[in-house]
Amino acid sequence: MAEAIRIADLAAPQLTEMIQGAIARAPPVQFTLQAVLGAARAATGLKDFGRLDFLERLEVWLAAFEADKGLNPLGRAGLFADCVRQASTRLRFEDAWRRHPEIAGVAIDRPIMIAGLPRSGTTHLVNLIAADPRLRSLPLWESMEPVARSEPPPPPAEDPRRADCIAMWGGFEALLPLMPAMHEMAPDGVHEDVELLGPDFSGYLSEWVSRPYGWRDYYLGHDQTPHYAYAKRLLQYLTWLRGPNRWVLKSPPHMENLGALNAVYPDATVVITHRDPLAVLQSAITMIAYGDRIRRKVDLAELATYWTDRIEALLRRCVEQRHLVPRAIDVRFDEYMADQMGTIERVYAQAGLALTGEARGRIEAHLAANPRGKHGQVAYDLRGDFGLDPDALWQRFAFYTDHFGVRREVW
Repeated sequence: MAEAIRIADLAAPQLTEMIQGAIARAPPVQFTLQAVLGAARAATGLKDFGRLDFLERLEVWLAAFEADKGLNPLGRAGLFADCVRQASTRLRFEDAWRRHPEIAGVAIDRPIMIAGLPRSGTTHLVNLIAADPRLRSLPLWESMEPVARSEPPPPPAEDPRRADCIAMWGGFEALLPLMPAMHEMAPDGVHEDVELLGPDFSGYLSEWVSRPYGWRDYYLGHDQTPHYAYAKRLLQYLTWLRGPNRWVLKSPPHMENLGALNAVYPDATVVITHRDPLAVLQSAITMIAYGDRIRRKVDLAELATYWTDRIEALLRRCVEQRHLVPRAIDVRFDEYMADQMGTIERVYAQAGLALTGEARGRIEAHLAANPRGKHGQVAYDLRGDFGLDPDALWQRFAFYTDHFGVRREVW
C-alpha cells in the first residue's frame, strides 16, 4: 500500500504561482440581486424567472457571502459565478417548461435515493448502482447545468455543457492536485441531486466553499419540501430529454430532510449510509481546508467549529425524522465496505428491482475498476491539524452512534 499523503501546510498554505495568478486575475464582483439577475439574463437572452419567491432566498445567499470577510477575490468571483449559473438554469428551465407543457406529465418511477453523511461512501454506492443501464442517473456535467442550451440537445459526448465541465474541473484540479485523493469529481461520474435545488436557491452546497452563517440558519429554519418539489420538476424535464424514468440519486442533505424527501417521493427506496461522524468530519474539513487556499484566508479553528456544528445538526434531524421514511434501509459503512455486492443486493431487494446478470456484471466491473483509494490516501489528524479531541467528539455524537449502532473508527 502506498504511503498516505500528508498535507503539511493546511494552516499556512504555500500558494503556487498558478494559485497566486488565479487570485490576482479574479474579477471584482458585487453581491446584489441586480448584478446576478442581469448577468443571467444577458447570458441566456431570457427574462422570465417564473415564481419570484426565490428572490428572498437569493438575497439571503448574497448577504451571507458579503458578510464572509475571509473570502479572497477568487472566492467571491466563484460564488458570484455560481449564483449566475443557477439563475441562468432557472431562466432556461422556465422557458422549456412553458414551451413544453407535456413535461408536467412525465412520471418519476420509484426512485432509489441514497442519503448519508458526506464522505460515508454515498458517491461510490451511487456510481455502482448507476452502472445498471435500467436506471437513470445524474452525471456531474449535467447536474451543474441540467437544462440544455439548445433543443434537441446534442449527444452527451458533443454537449457543450459537458465540455465546459471538463475544462472547469480540469482547471480546478490543476490548482488543487491532491483533491482527487479526497473526493474525485469526474465530469462523467454520478453527482448529487442537491444541485437541482440550486436553481430554486436552496440547498447546502455554498457551505462547502464559504462560511455563510446567515444562509445556514435560514436554511435550517425552513421546510425544504417546496424546493424538493422544484427539483422533482427538473427530474421530469431531464427524463423528458432522455430516459429511463427510474432514477438512482444521492445527496447527503437528504439525511436531514427525510420528511421532505418522503413527501415528494413517497414511492422512493431510501438508502441511508451511516459512518463514524469523526471519520466524516476529519475527511470533510481536511478537504475543505485544502480547497480554501484558493478562495479564502484559512482559519482551521473556525472551519472545524462550523462543520462540527453542521454535522451535529444534520444527524439530529436524521434521528428525529428516520421514522418518516418507511421504505428505507440503513447501511453501516463498515458492513458496506466488507461486502459491497451484498449491500447492492440488499438495496435491489428493497427497491423490488431484479439484480439481473447484466446488471451484476456491470456493477462488478465498475467495482473492479474503481477500488477505494485509487488516487492515493490522505492522512487525517483531527487533534494535530484542528485541535479537536476525538473522545469528546465521540461523546457529543453519541445520540446518533448509539441510535444506529455505528462503529468507531477514529481515536
